Amino acid sequence: MKKVIVDRHLHRCVLRVDMVREAHVDILPITNLVDQLLQDEEIKVGQQSQGAFEAPEINAFGQNFRDYTNAETERQKGVEEFYRLQHINQTYDYVKQMREKFSKLDKMEMSIWECCELLNEVVDESDPDLDEPQIQHLLQSAEAIRKDYPDQDWLHLTALIHDLGKVLLLPKFEGLPQWAVVGDTFPLGCAFDSFNIHHKYFEENPDSKNPAYLTKNGVYEQGCGLENVVMSWGHDDYMYLVAKENGTTLPTAALFIVRYHSFYRKYSNIDIRYIRLELIHTHLMNDEDRENLKWLHVFNKYDLYSKSKVHVDVEEVKPYYMSLINKYFPEKLRW
Repeated sequence: MKKVIVDRHLHRCVLRVDMVREAHVDILPITNLVDQLLQDEEIKVGQQSQGAFEAPEINAFGQNFRDYTNAETERQKGVEEFYRLQHINQTYDYVKQMREKFSKLDKMEMSIWECCELLNEVVDESDPDLDEPQIQHLLQSAEAIRKDYPDQDWLHLTALIHDLGKVLLLPKFEGLPQWAVVGDTFPLGCAFDSFNIHHKYFEENPDSKNPAYLTKNGVYEQGCGLENVVMSWGHDDYMYLVAKENGTTLPTAALFIVRYHSFYRKYSNIDIRYIRLELIHTHLMNDEDRENLKWLHVFNKYDLYSKSKVHVDVEEVKPYYMSLINKYFPEKLRW
């Protein structure tokens, strides 16, 4: 059996080439991307401070991170039920309707920090690794990145805001169901990829019966750019709209992270810490997407593996993050 094995500083990847071939994925683009990721890793290590964040092997529940195969616990059963509902209900037309509806930003006005505090009321049912209030996840990921990348203040703030779109779960934002807000995102308007978590439930999605959506490219042209691809609706796209339409001065890489940080693919034999969904959907990307991926890869590790039962002292770190909010956002935003 042919393998490509990579062991570099913080990340590990085991790519079983025969497994990928059986999934009808081209081998060469994947191995080329692994090489590119290694080059990016060299850049990242050079940017990091000493004492870099070490990604743990297991989550707070004693399980592997992003393990969707263990259905023995009630939480795992709930996660699978979440993905069943998401895969059935997220359609191309549904997303178009939701984007039109929520892009009006007419729900309320509030500051970024006020939104952070609202997330004390939110727990993400799709996440097998965390059952803490979302504000703790935001601060844990932001503080971990701040430690390793002290000079990239925009990245610290990006970590703080990346999940703020989950306020869509609250009554003030119409109380959308969890399947319409959280979970991994995926492209619509093209074939559902077999690497999606709990892929079998897509069989009940109406789009799986539409011939226009059943090819690799579907309704898109190769290299069209992810900004032209309709993704499943959720907190990623909503927070991207909020930040963009309220005139944030964060760099484009930050907006890319916010919009695509839930864009994952499950590989049974590939460490998700290193290989993401881009392996499959590079044909839809343009050059700007590929450039922004470098920072998305940086962000990925902290988003996934900083989740902990050890809480961040909110009042202690609040002044620092308030200074970043004032730097990159207006005082009040439309939501």
